[in-house]
Amino acid sequence: MAEDKDMARVTDRMRRLCSRREYCRSDIMSKVVVALDGDREQAAKIVETLVNEKYIDDLRYASAFARDKSSIAGWGETKIRYMLSAKGISREAVTQALEEIDASRARTRLEKLLENKLKTLKDDPQCRLKMLRFALGRGYGYDEAAEALDSLMNERT
Repeated sequence: MAEDKDMARVTDRMRRLCSRREYCRSDIMSKVVVALDGDREQAAKIVETLVNEKYIDDLRYASAFARDKSSIAGWGETKIRYMLSAKGISREAVTQALEEIDASRARTRLEKLLENKLKTLKDDPQCRLKMLRFALGRGYGYDEAAEALDSLMNERT
């Protein structure tokens, strides 16, 4: 009886959390396991309930994550793909979420990031190398970063 109350209490708490913002299945699973003192079997039941009730949707989460990280944080496709995969999101959902990113806005964001980085590396002899490394660390592809960097350098000369 007390176990049923715990399950209901934890389920309600997770519903409240999921109604405020998007969570993926793995994030909620870890929260539920902690709340139930490590009972993974009961936690899996709660997570399935939340998925069936549409509180959790990994595709919806992946889309929101990709949009936010691309437009706000300035991450590239590679880093977003890696982070979503690390959270256990399926490859199909990750691909679908990445297709929703506006490529021209992502390109503009990369150019702006590189412009700001260039200001900090004014007379550095390894400026190009450091800027490429910076763009790669943000998750942009080499070709994409090199092209944006070349156009930025051509503008400055």
